[in-house]
Amino acid sequence: MSITFTNLSAELTEVADKIRQTSVKIRSSNMGVGSGVIWQSNGLIITNAHVAVSNKLTVELWDGREFQGVPTKIDPTKDLAVLKIPTSNLHAATIRNSSELRVGEIVLAVGNPLSDTNAVTTGIISQIQGNSLIADIQLFPGNSGGAMTDSLGRVVGINTMIAFGLAIAISTHTVEGFLESVI
Repeated sequence: MSITFTNLSAELTEVADKIRQTSVKIRSSNMGVGSGVIWQSNGLIITNAHVAVSNKLTVELWDGREFQGVPTKIDPTKDLAVLKIPTSNLHAATIRNSSELRVGEIVLAVGNPLSDTNAVTTGIISQIQGNSLIADIQLFPGNSGGAMTDSLGRVVGINTMIAFGLAIAISTHTVEGFLESVI
């Protein structure tokens, strides 16, 4: 099968639509806007600890519905937080074991940069350092807590910061370990 830019563009558009449906906007009463990922269909959301610093968090789903998000576990050392929203039957993200990821793979980031909603950017994995994934993806304030996915839309990390113009994401392996300590 030959790959053309038209095919690639169409496929990335489909993937972007898929990951937008598992992404949320998180508004904090004192910190502005961040992002999160629907990790489980029962309303369990993963985001960054620095996004979940307020007791009043509003979680907006891709379809515009809003819920009060309740932080159930925060670990500032890992920069991870679990939020729970009072709903179920959500479309949860597909998670990929980040230890299978290789340098050079195409990745996408979805989030809410500068209060925009569900913006998607692309790049490649440039380094994998321990529990951190480093990619040449442009992120801005508001992308924190959003998904970094592979080219099939499977979450490989949670975007956390920019360093030297590169996106840093927390690996899904780390997130799963964090969740095990919560449960």
